[in-house]
Parts: sequence; C-alpha cells; structure tokens
Amino acid sequence: MSIESWLIYLLAAVGLSLTPGPNGLLALTHGASFGLRPTVHTVLGGALGFLLLIAASLAGMGALLAASEEAFTVAKWIGAGYLIYLGARLWRAPAISVSDAPGGARPHGRSSARRFNQGFIVAVSNPKGLIFFAAFLPQFMVPGTSFLTQMIVFGGTFVLIEVIYELLLAGLAQRIAPWLARYGRWFNRVTGGAFIGIGAALTMATR
Repeated sequence: MSIESWLIYLLAAVGLSLTPGPNGLLALTHGASFGLRPTVHTVLGGALGFLLLIAASLAGMGALLAASEEAFTVAKWIGAGYLIYLGARLWRAPAISVSDAPGGARPHGRSSARRFNQGFIVAVSNPKGLIFFAAFLPQFMVPGTSFLTQMIVFGGTFVLIEVIYELLLAGLAQRIAPWLARYGRWFNRVTGGAFIGIGAALTMATR
C-alpha cells in the first residue's frame, strides 16, 4: 500500500471512529463510573473485538454473512439481545456517587475482567460491523499482500485510532463525574436507552 492510500484509509478510519457507536458509549459510561485508568480494560476489550472483526473480514467471513441470510439473522439477534440486556441493566443502575467517581473507585480483578469482556462483546456483537469492514477494507487492499501485513496495516491503524478516541471519551466523562453524581440517574437512563435503541435498530438491520 502506498503512503497516499494509507493516508486515505487513515482519514476514513478516523471518520468511522468518530461516528457514534456502542463502544464509544460504553467507554463514556465506564469512564464516568470507574475513572479513566480502569476503563482502559473496557477499551482494550473493544480493541481486541475490532481486531477480530477485521481479521474475520479479511478472511472472508463478512462475505459469508452477506451471502447467508440464516447466518446474518443469528448473529444479528445475538448482538441485539446483548445490547438490549446491557442497556436494561444500565437503565436500572443507581446514580453514580461522588465516592465512586474517579479517584475513589478501586475495582478488583474480576471487575476489570468483566469490563474487558463487555468491551469485547459489544465490539463483536454487531454483524453490521463485520459486513462493513468486509465492504470497506477491499477498497484499500493490495492483491498479493500477506494476511499478516494487511492485519498490521488495517487492523493496527483502525484499532489505534479507536483506542485513542475511546480513551478521550473516558477522560471527558471523568471530568464531569461530579455532575453525574447529581444527575446520574438520568444519565444512566439516557445511555441505557441509547443501548436499547441501538439493539432494537439492529433487529431491523438487513443485508
């Protein structure tokens, strides 16, 4: 890939990351609840999920989902169900207290693993993401280039941008934690409703 093509891909990847999505919303929510440092686990989980999506797209799974109505439907409902479940839990969650806000939160190992898993599952649970990468990446692929090289270039570039973006969101949430302590119940309902809405919209997705 020429440097010119990579720069075009870089700009496209930045635009894709800035598009509102469930992983960015999750990073914002966890940043407000746990602080920036613990939310790194959430972001890394999402990064791994995006890497797997890109690898699967490069390997042809995106084309399989696009061609198979049954495979797409199964993946769609699994992803939608998890997002709705996550949103319902967030909707019922109590307001964030100042003592639990950044600086006071000290989550243990299991909580870190749970946040990592949530970030990972949210990233991989949307089949539209897999199909999008399958349609997006071929525009920049160079015939004859090895799978490993493509993963390093395409996967590394996109994931780095996504990680930076989500950490910025988490850092912003950390600053507004005192406001969330006062209005946290409404914040949880808005963000939980957004997750539910994304999941509901996913059930109506078509190939």
